Amino acid sequence: MRILVWHVHGGWMEGFVRGQHEYLLPVEPDGGPWGLGRGGRQWPAAAQEIDLATIDPDSVDAVVLQRPGEISAVSRALGRRPGVDLPAVYLEHNTPRIGVPFTRHPLADQHAIPVVHVTHFNKLFWDTGSAGTKVIEHGIPDPGRLYTGEREEMGVVVNEPVRRGRVTGTDLLPGFAGVGPLRVFGMGTQGLPGALDLAGHGLGEERIRVAGDVPAPQLHRELARCRLYLHPFRWTSLGLALLEAMHLGMPVVALGTTEAHRAVPRGAGLVSNDVHELQAFVRRLLDDPDDAYAMGLVARAAALDRYGLGKFLDAWDELLADLGTGRKQHRQPPERTHR
Repeated sequence: MRILVWHVHGGWMEGFVRGQHEYLLPVEPDGGPWGLGRGGRQWPAAAQEIDLATIDPDSVDAVVLQRPGEISAVSRALGRRPGVDLPAVYLEHNTPRIGVPFTRHPLADQHAIPVVHVTHFNKLFWDTGSAGTKVIEHGIPDPGRLYTGEREEMGVVVNEPVRRGRVTGTDLLPGFAGVGPLRVFGMGTQGLPGALDLAGHGLGEERIRVAGDVPAPQLHRELARCRLYLHPFRWTSLGLALLEAMHLGMPVVALGTTEAHRAVPRGAGLVSNDVHELQAFVRRLLDDPDDAYAMGLVARAAALDRYGLGKFLDAWDELLADLGTGRKQHRQPPERTHR
């Protein structure tokens, strides 16, 4: 199939574009959220950059929607209405942000476009009314078991930790830094040491080692040298970096929020909402590399079983096949602006 899909969530797309279909990624000269295309990522040739304003509307077999505004954007650009003239599915990446647990989903109570959630927690907490729903859990391209754990430090991957604050558990990092050093990867991490006021906590700046935003292969190699992966997020769908760390063979220490309990099995680390318990467990792993290594093997086996790429792609193939081709024979000429 030829599937129209915007590059909205690069981590999720890393798995999706490795299927058997053609993936049509809108691109614009200035990039941005409506025209990022491949975004410079090393994806298979099946992930093709296209100009939505000039593409043949009949050449699109289905669309994977990820933002409410994409429904009208597709209708204007292709002259085909998602869920009516064009098979469509709406992919919900996120947990609801306000009004929990009464948050209504933008596609609630409609029956033309099924809503796919990436976690069971999301499906539970979004109110989609009578709309059709399904869960297809994440699929991770396996980076391999790269874990060495040679660095006596915690690895953390988080984007914009200063801006996002309590959502990402940024306020918890000084407490963990008191137990041992943290190596932090991700966008917008440069201002983290100053924002945390480490001196006010009696800590030196060396306790937060900022690695910044690095390409995925380098991230995997460097992260795998850390003794353990720390996942301090309070409210997130399910961080893909957590699943990548497990694939690497890293033991995991995580807050017991959203989907973490399902992702991290017994023996792969510790999931708890008792921060003092988590800190004590971190100290144990920093002091015992053999124990950390053994837990990482459990984490990797669990991640391959539940979040393996093959299982993910099979689930999407089944769903896309169920959507059918749904081509419309008589359409009005499309308008060529899509925003």
